[in-house]
Amino acid sequence: MTTDIIMAGFGGQGILMIGNLLALAAMEEGRHVTYFPAYGVEMRGGTANCTVVISDEEIGSPVVGRPKSLLIMNGPSLERFLPSMAPGGDLIINSSLVDASMVNRNDVRLLSVPADEIARNVIGSRQMASMVALGAYVARTGVVRLDTLNDCLPKVISKKYEKFIPLNVNALKEGAALAGIHA
Repeated sequence: MTTDIIMAGFGGQGILMIGNLLALAAMEEGRHVTYFPAYGVEMRGGTANCTVVISDEEIGSPVVGRPKSLLIMNGPSLERFLPSMAPGGDLIINSSLVDASMVNRNDVRLLSVPADEIARNVIGSRQMASMVALGAYVARTGVVRLDTLNDCLPKVISKKYEKFIPLNVNALKEGAALAGIHA
């Protein structure tokens, strides 16, 4: 089985970090993985996206033309990537910043996650919004286990910030709960 996802938003939302975390978790579970990050020259506040391909077999290319899934954290990213999304795929949007009415397709499985609100009001830090969205994606698709994501957090969070690992675990859990699976 092979699956892929493009995660996109603006710089500073943690897009590259959650892509890296997903890739590491898949590798930890014995899968083949490619992780392809990209960001605009503006850095923080500019565009950021990454592509993660996960497979039981070797992967020929990290480039994905018709992604099976999208995790979208802002409106401009939805406009850019939605037209290329494969029919029947999973679309996770941060409904805090993306109006669901902008999704002009009925051939995708939409999950609207108010990631910024949950991160701010439940977790206590808006910076956890991308982790909330990742938790929802993983719970919706089952691509990796939530426990594996949690176990890989110390590999993507520097020692300087390891005190925030419990917040990240909680954010992943809250996102998973939104997708109907309680961790």
